[in-house]
Amino acid sequence: MNLLSVYWNLRPEIFRIGGFELRWYSILFVSGFILGWFIVKRFFLREKIDVALLDPMLYMLLICTIVGARLGHCIFYQPDYYFGSWAGFWEIFQPWKGGLASHGGTIAILLGIWWYSNKYGRKYDFDYVWVLDHLVIPVAFAACFIRLGNLCNSEIYGGPTELPWGFIFARNGETVPCHPTQLYEGLTYLLLGFVLLWLYNHRLEKMYRGSFVGIFLIVCFGSRFLIEFVKNPQVAFEQDMVLNMGQLLSIPFVLLGIGFLVYAYIRRQPAMAVHPEKAPKKKEETHYARPVNH
Repeated sequence: MNLLSVYWNLRPEIFRIGGFELRWYSILFVSGFILGWFIVKRFFLREKIDVALLDPMLYMLLICTIVGARLGHCIFYQPDYYFGSWAGFWEIFQPWKGGLASHGGTIAILLGIWWYSNKYGRKYDFDYVWVLDHLVIPVAFAACFIRLGNLCNSEIYGGPTELPWGFIFARNGETVPCHPTQLYEGLTYLLLGFVLLWLYNHRLEKMYRGSFVGIFLIVCFGSRFLIEFVKNPQVAFEQDMVLNMGQLLSIPFVLLGIGFLVYAYIRRQPAMAVHPEKAPKKKEETHYARPVNH
């Protein structure tokens, strides 16, 4: 037995009152959105975007994250269960029973941002790619919080390891150290968030629009692709696959990230919001102001 391993037996619930329970995962999930709100508010103030737009953005992100992540799990990982019977179908609407997929959440967020930028962008001088660039920074930190929540739930961890940081997930009946893949991903997202934030604080004037989201997608889903090699299969059908579902779903996002970097290099549009001078409307002359010719 590896004496340097971590014995992990944290209760997922902070407290329970009757049928209500508050979990660490829920606290971390909500904390990611709160932190993101303050980060984006700082971006809006710096680039002179109306902070009143933060509330509809927050609501959009919450809805897209929960709905997209839930549907992503049901469609990508267990379609036979959720769409094979009425009992399974009704569980789609019960995300508290478990089953959220980050790839599904990402797809829904991309669609939600398209709606948001089309509704508000023309009036406030930003576009779809500008919103993506500014949101991926807080999203990186929120993703770290979510992976810490997965650790608190003792879920989505890896196979056995002899490395000194292996975790024995006692609540799941594990007796040997396993790869804490939640921490691998969480630390990657945390570092990615700090790097992107540093680029925003110190290199924004030199960055092209699309660079932030391109870097985010390549690093986030590239690391996810690699970490999946040591992660346990999420569902039974993945055991016979060379690449599991998480890896197959990560490849398009990495390619999309490369596409955004190419887009940024070709367009060379400033990453910072640009507010063109809006000339005041010229007053039309009325017949009372026209000179009378004799």
